[in-house]
Amino acid sequence: MFTKLALILGVVALVASAGTVPGVGHYTVTLSQPSVIQGTALKAGDYRLVLTASKVTIINETGKTLVEAPVTVVTQDKKFDGTVVGFDTATGKNVITEIRLGGTKTKIKFN
Repeated sequence: MFTKLALILGVVALVASAGTVPGVGHYTVTLSQPSVIQGTALKAGDYRLVLTASKVTIINETGKTLVEAPVTVVTQDKKFDGTVVGFDTATGKNVITEIRLGGTKTKIKFN
């Protein structure tokens, strides 16, 4: 009896912790202007993001992987209303520094 209870509690704990890694999943982002991530130029358009705890993969509309970049995933206190892309324009190019994912508490910071 005790073994079954321990097993059930273990499974419940595993299921509960499965969703605790912030931001892991699939998202979409629309770039309104040409941009750069990790030295790779991206045209304006729609992209899919595959996010893990330490890296993001950028995929174009045809399914081709364009960039895999190391990131820091930050969880904010409040959900973002919409997806916002942050840029650094000091070099004259739109270098993406962060992406705030709308409808989530997740912010992706590029290393």
